[in-house]
Amino acid sequence: MVIYLPGQSIEEGPVLDELTPREIVRELDKYVIGQPDAKRAVAIALRNRLRRQKLPPEMADDVMPKNILMIGPTGVGKTELARRLAKLANSPFMKVEASKFTEVGYVGRDVESMIRDLVDIAIDMIREEKLDEIGDRAEASAENRLLDLLVPPAPENAEDNLKTREKIRERLRDGKLDERMVEVDVRDRAPTFEIASNVNLDEMGINIKDMLPAMFGSRGSKKRNMRVADAMDYLVQEEEQKLIDMDQVTRIALDRVESSGIIFLDEIDKIAGREGGHGPDVSREGVQRDILPIVEGTTVNTRHGFVRTDHILFIAAGAFHVSKPSDLIPELQGRFPIRVELKSLTVDDFVRILKEPKNALAKQYVALMDTEGIKLTLTDDALEEVAKFAAQVNESSENIGARRLHTIMEKLLEEISFEGPDMRKKNVRVDAVYVRKQLADIVKDQDLSRYIL
Repeated sequence: MVIYLPGQSIEEGPVLDELTPREIVRELDKYVIGQPDAKRAVAIALRNRLRRQKLPPEMADDVMPKNILMIGPTGVGKTELARRLAKLANSPFMKVEASKFTEVGYVGRDVESMIRDLVDIAIDMIREEKLDEIGDRAEASAENRLLDLLVPPAPENAEDNLKTREKIRERLRDGKLDERMVEVDVRDRAPTFEIASNVNLDEMGINIKDMLPAMFGSRGSKKRNMRVADAMDYLVQEEEQKLIDMDQVTRIALDRVESSGIIFLDEIDKIAGREGGHGPDVSREGVQRDILPIVEGTTVNTRHGFVRTDHILFIAAGAFHVSKPSDLIPELQGRFPIRVELKSLTVDDFVRILKEPKNALAKQYVALMDTEGIKLTLTDDALEEVAKFAAQVNESSENIGARRLHTIMEKLLEEISFEGPDMRKKNVRVDAVYVRKQLADIVKDQDLSRYIL
C-alpha cells in the first residue's frame, strides 16, 4: 500500500511509504520544536504500521500497534505531534479527553462513541477526497445545466443555438452574468428534529436519518429565483451528490479507520485514580475498564457498520502531576507499551517556536498585520525577550508551556492590533526595548501577571 503525502500528486514524491523514521521526524520538526524522544516513538509507530501493511494477511492480523503513552506538562506539543503525524499519514484522526467519559450505567458519553465519531470523521475525509476527484466533472455538468436555463435548446436552429451557447458560456466563466437572475428547481429540505435520549440508538442498529424520509415521504422540489453565481454553487453541489457513491465512501472509510485510524486520548491522568481515592470521580477505574477493550481490540457497532479496533493506533497523554502512570489499572498499562516523557520547554525552545515552524507565531502576526497594510517587523532580540518573559511567567505561576507565548504576544501587540486600521505610519518595528516597555511591569507584578498573563 503506497500512501502519498496530503495534497501530493504521484509525480511530486517522496511518498510516505518511502519515508524512513528519520525523515518522518524531519517532517514533524517543521511544526513541533524539540521533544526528540516523542518524535522518535511516533515515527517508529508510523513506520511499523507501513511495515505491517506489507506482511502476508495472516501475519499482519497478529501484529498489533504499539500504543504510546506521552507523559509531560501541558503546552509542550503532545497534541500537535499526534495531529501532525495523522496529517502526514493521511489517517483519520480524533482527539478526545478521557475525562469526558463515564462508566457504563452512568449518564454521560460512553467510550465506544469515540470510534463512532472517528468513523464520521473518516467518511467526511474520504468524501472530500472524492470531491477533489470529481470536482471538474461536477462543475462541467452544472455549467451545462445552467446554460440550459440561460439559453433553452432550440432544435430548429441548432447551429445558431450552439454559437449563442458558447458565447454565453464565455461570459459565464468571466463572471459577467453573476448578477443575472435565473429560475432553478430547488429540492425542499426534509424537516429537522432534535432527539434527546439516553438510549444508544447506534447499539440498537437504528438509523434515525434513514427512517425519517420513509416516515414522511420524499420531498418535492419548487422553483426559486436566484443569482447566477448562487445557482452555479447550488447546481455544483447537486451534481457532486449524484457523482459520489456514498456506499463506496463508507466502505473505504471503515477500512481506513480499521487499518490506519489514530485516536489521541488526552487527560488520561485524570482517570488514573484507583477506587477509594479522594476527589470527585464517576468511577474512574470503571472508565479505565471500559476503555480497555477498545484499546485491546474489539468490534464496535456504528450506524455505518461494524468496526474492529484491533489496529487503530492509540496515543494517550497526560501531565501526571498528581497521579502516576502506575496508578492506571495494570491491564491498561500493558496496552501502552511505549512510554515517552516530554520535557518542559526552555527559553531557547520558545525562541525557536516563535521563529522556526511553518506556522510560527511570529509569522502569523506579521501576516495578520499585513492584511491591514502594516509592515510589522519583529526583531530577533524582541523574540528573545518575549521568550524570556514567557519562561519567567511559567516559572512563577502555572507552567502552561508554549501556550504562554500566545498570551504574551497578544498583550505585546495589543496596541498595534487595536490602532492598526487607523495608523498613518504603516511600518512598525518591534524590538527588545518595546517588549520591555510593554511587558516588564506586568511580569514583575506577580498578582497582575496571574490575571493578565
